[in-house]
Amino acid sequence: MNSKNKNQTMAKTKFQIKNRYTGEIIVEMEAETLKEVVEKNADLREANLRGADLQGADLRGADLWGIKIKITQKEDLIKNLGIVVENKK
Repeated sequence: MNSKNKNQTMAKTKFQIKNRYTGEIIVEMEAETLKEVVEKNADLREANLRGADLQGADLRGADLWGIKIKITQKEDLIKNLGIVVENKK
């Protein structure tokens, strides 16, 4: 395992995210990781996530207003959002 001193920073790399159909540059920035670029620029409005494997995805803080899911995905979504459903009588 490669351990780094907490005070050390990784070198920044220039990243570009392009539209896969047109080649248009959507995002261009310098960052330490691709994850950092995506987290700072993610806009999934209108995104088609059909077939996407979101297992293990941290969806806390995600705006899921208006999403549509299959009934078979309900339990996984509830779990991934950290929602606890209690049946109190």
